[in-house]
Amino acid sequence: MDTFVALLRGINVGGRNKLPMADLRAVVTGLGYGDVATYVQSGNVVCTGDGDAPTLAVRLAAALADRRGLTVPVVARTAGQWQAMVRANPLAAREDDPKLLHVAVLSGVPDPDRVAALEAEAARFAPERVVVLGADAYLHCPGGYADTPLQNAFLERRLDRTATTRNWRTVTTLAGMLGTV
Repeated sequence: MDTFVALLRGINVGGRNKLPMADLRAVVTGLGYGDVATYVQSGNVVCTGDGDAPTLAVRLAAALADRRGLTVPVVARTAGQWQAMVRANPLAAREDDPKLLHVAVLSGVPDPDRVAALEAEAARFAPERVVVLGADAYLHCPGGYADTPLQNAFLERRLDRTATTRNWRTVTTLAGMLGTV
């Protein structure tokens, strides 16, 4: 048995894709996962169960479509992967305000040529910065995430991976829920 974090993208935003967290917990529990907890209303789930993170993501996305009529991307990580992501943040030393640091959690490791092209293109948005390590894109957005061009759609087009972004406070809170901080 492992512990997982599953992230849903685009729920409870601007009145679209409404999903109460109690309903989300019920769907995850119905899939056979245990110790299900959610954090805030944006689709952050911590749970335990058998299998692997990609399987959880696929199963949860399918269940949400089937049971709730919601077509939303889901990305998942094991507790160990989440802990490694938190420890690896190359931008954490640059910023004291966790609201200006973000991680775009990707559905898989992108092609290295795409990463190089993205990082070169993103340099024009300085002082904003993106660094891709494995399946995670770390963002420093001193102007705030709402105004950065380095949002999910931009990253997805350049990296050919699904992305869902969380601020650093959410990332570390989920790590605490995993018992990894």
